[in-house]
Amino acid sequence: MLTDVEIAQQAKIQNIAAIAEKLNLTADDLEFYGKFKAKISSEVWEKVKNKPDGKLILMTAITPTPAGEGKTTTSIGLADAFSKLGRKICLALREPSLGPCFGIKGGAAGGGYAQVVPMEDINLHFTGDFHAITTAHNLLAAVLDNHIQHGNELKIDVRRVVWKRVLDLNDRALRNIIVGLGGKNNGVPRESGFDITVASEMMAILCLSKNLSDLRKRLGKIIVAYDFSGKPVTADDLKVTGSLTLLLKDAIKPNLVQTLEGTPALIHGGPFANIAHGCNSVIATKYALKLADVVVTEAGFGADLGAEKFLDIKCRLNNLQPDAVVIVATVRALKMHGGVEKNNLSEPNLSALQKGLENLEKHIENIQGFGLPAVVALNHFPTDTEEEIKTVEKLCAEKNVKFALSKVFSEGGAGGIELAKAVEEAFNEKKNFTLTYSDEESITEKISAVAKKIYSADGVEYSPAAKKQIAEIEKLGFKNLPVCIAKTQYSLSDDEKKLGRPKNFLVTVREVKISAGAGFVVVLLGSILTMPGLPKRPAAEKIDITDDGIISGLF
Repeated sequence: MLTDVEIAQQAKIQNIAAIAEKLNLTADDLEFYGKFKAKISSEVWEKVKNKPDGKLILMTAITPTPAGEGKTTTSIGLADAFSKLGRKICLALREPSLGPCFGIKGGAAGGGYAQVVPMEDINLHFTGDFHAITTAHNLLAAVLDNHIQHGNELKIDVRRVVWKRVLDLNDRALRNIIVGLGGKNNGVPRESGFDITVASEMMAILCLSKNLSDLRKRLGKIIVAYDFSGKPVTADDLKVTGSLTLLLKDAIKPNLVQTLEGTPALIHGGPFANIAHGCNSVIATKYALKLADVVVTEAGFGADLGAEKFLDIKCRLNNLQPDAVVIVATVRALKMHGGVEKNNLSEPNLSALQKGLENLEKHIENIQGFGLPAVVALNHFPTDTEEEIKTVEKLCAEKNVKFALSKVFSEGGAGGIELAKAVEEAFNEKKNFTLTYSDEESITEKISAVAKKIYSADGVEYSPAAKKQIAEIEKLGFKNLPVCIAKTQYSLSDDEKKLGRPKNFLVTVREVKISAGAGFVVVLLGSILTMPGLPKRPAAEKIDITDDGIISGLF
């Protein structure tokens, strides 16, 4: 079989204006970025805002493993399947980060015959959204340091500057740095560091803003530091909100592309789900719901991370509710959760599969706990045996969830028809959408609710610093905000080595900080890092481009 990039390069991509017509959009509704990419004009919202919403499908997955689950691939293939069934369909996905692209995980444009294209552009600079976010974030950091250099009128305590800089690459050497070295003319020395762009509060703000006006208000609320009296210092205080808004004036507009089969796809925003809230932009999701009858969106990593945040943060703040939730699993990944080493996953192993099914079972229970109908999509591999497939299907029957075998990687939309029909049946199931916690609960109560209900932890331990931070955050009036918990994606616990369905464990809260502009409290568990590092052999070593522009090694 051809590689992903070879399949994408051989695709006959339609002009983006023809894709827009499938959503009843005209060339006047678009801002073109060449032939195959466009942004949707802000004026379109006034035309569509009173239309009824389409059905919303949330795509999530079991706890990820190095064996791969294929959540984005399944999202794309499911959308193509709905298109084949004659439905007016639109995807709403996140933009990939350059960090994983050149690191270990790879891009995020799907795979095989279920991809979004132009794949190379989407995985690289795309329409420049991430660069705009990076620049705006770092402008705020530069203005902050400049203010301190020129007299510090706001009496900022340089020991309590909380706004780092960002870069959309994995670079562990930048996690902890000293800025302002080199004498008086080069700034005031202080400790700082870098986060990856997808962990920036500005990324979260862009993805949660309803429009440019809301974006401006949120940017102004960003807390960058505290003064000597303990009062927060914001972007508004630094008089830079207008400039930040200007830098993001185009980035806030959703990007329109297409699948290999010509299905419209809005790809916009890209916060990670392990260290951020893990969902594409509210604007793109709401546009898609008005422009199509069925919308497929996804949330990052497993249901304990992306789906929980999609439901407890994005839906809570924007009056959204999925009509069905698809949980993606593979036999290979389930066997890995059952203790099988990666190089032995192709061998049948029913006992390991049975043990690994505990992980799927927990994710099913979580979605059912939200009061939503779940469908399990088993992403098919050629090494899967009939007995293994039946074993997964049997668990789904016992848990009263629909099951479908997905072959979209090898067959495109045709391989997702069974899944699409199962999802349509799920639309008719009874729903009783319930959030994990209420706004009125304390921050510790919210953290405990997620830890116990979603992770199955026995309880929560707090570092002395975290206890102090929570007390200060509640004193400042932010108690009613939802929590965005950052933890390893590789386990339901905060210990990445605990695979499957861990039992009898506590989670440890290391740090808690306020993202006042985004509108949530960030809670860091265990040893989670907000700036990833590169592996010993990064993907960057295999990527190349020929003199005539042919890219290789990207997938």
